[in-house]
Amino acid sequence: MDNGDPTGPKQGDLSRAEPIDPTDPDRRRFMVKTISVIGAGVAATVGVPAAIFVTGPTRVSGTVDEWIRLGSVSSVEPGGEPTLMKAVVERRSGYRVEQQEVSVFVTTDDGQEFRVLSNVCSHLGCRVRWVDDEDGFFCPCHNAVFGAAGEVVRGPPPRALDQYEAMVEDGQIFFKFKEV
Repeated sequence: MDNGDPTGPKQGDLSRAEPIDPTDPDRRRFMVKTISVIGAGVAATVGVPAAIFVTGPTRVSGTVDEWIRLGSVSSVEPGGEPTLMKAVVERRSGYRVEQQEVSVFVTTDDGQEFRVLSNVCSHLGCRVRWVDDEDGFFCPCHNAVFGAAGEVVRGPPPRALDQYEAMVEDGQIFFKFKEV
């Protein structure tokens, strides 16, 4: 096919085309930028999900959020002294899952609704115990006293004993343990 110039190269004839100079700075700059963009895209596509997968368990800690069985409703006397009950909770820390025994006090006025209180003082983390003479929970660390509902009666604790959500199912008491 003729392009109108009898002396010039015919269309499609590459024998007279100027060769590409591989040292041309504009071409090199373009190639470096293109390869860099493609490389960054591949790295982000593969690297970000891989990093999330590998570091995911290290960002998860605490306890498993599930109902934990304490025991039978018949083991807690309505209107009586709080009952100390024990349960095993699972704690997650990174890739490790450990089982830990926790103790709580359980009370009920009517045998239907149950209150589950921590046995750990909110002041310094000492264990509290029920004392009939005080009609409440006593912390030996600083002579603090908490009422039957866990409220501060005397002493330095900044807040009441922690109370956990409780439910009854098939004659069993369950609670949700949360670290505070």
